[in-house]
Amino acid sequence: MSARALLLLFFAVLLAVVGIDQATKIWVVRHFALYESLEVIPGFFNLTYLTNNGAAFSILAGQPARWRQLFFIGAGGVALVIIWLSQRSFGRTSAVYTLALALIAGGAIGNLIDRIRFGFVIDFLDVFVRNHHWPAFNVADSAITIGVCLFIVKNLILERGQA
Repeated sequence: MSARALLLLFFAVLLAVVGIDQATKIWVVRHFALYESLEVIPGFFNLTYLTNNGAAFSILAGQPARWRQLFFIGAGGVALVIIWLSQRSFGRTSAVYTLALALIAGGAIGNLIDRIRFGFVIDFLDVFVRNHHWPAFNVADSAITIGVCLFIVKNLILERGQA
């Protein structure tokens, strides 16, 4: 793919992730009360409206709100600059890197929008087995996770195979 096509791919995926993330969060807020849950797959998956004012797994959730918000907004901004610089360097030559970076950036922006608007992130995907629950997450978190995994696979497996 040309550098221009890769840049278009980057922005198309980024905007799709942000759009889907925000649309699903709006839907959850409009159709669920906080902490309300809907069983989707019995014994495995619920939609549950939760908020998270911390990071992954509620890290830093107990810290003062002002410092926590400054930290998360600042860290999100720094991450987006690093992602953009990465896209401009090695993302220009690889559709896999471009896709991975776009997923990560879109997820970061989706959660950053929540933090700026509400001071917390809206989570609603609740995966569990019996009483063992994975921490609730959202579309943005999923995009970040998939993007990081794709980046690792490309970097550690696909690139190593070419050496």
